Amino acid sequence: MYLSVNKVKTLDNYELELTFENKEVRVFDVKPYLNTGVFSKLKDLDFFKMVKVSFDTIEWPNGIDLDPEVLYKKSKPIFT
Repeated sequence: MYLSVNKVKTLDNYELELTFENKEVRVFDVKPYLNTGVFSKLKDLDFFKMVKVSFDTIEWPNGIDLDPEVLYKKSKPIFT
């Protein structure tokens, strides 16, 4: 079972702050993906910032998305 993404916010240095359905807030680093296939489009910072929540995950206007399970497993929790 995976957790849905409820909110996304872009951060500096190609990172995303993600809020999951369990209210946990985590940071996902997109940099490792930027030189891989369609993800290279995300190097354009203005385009990168166009990310939105779509159904249970995140998506950019051209259809690039990431699996919510990957987003959760490869992100780091924010401790306040």
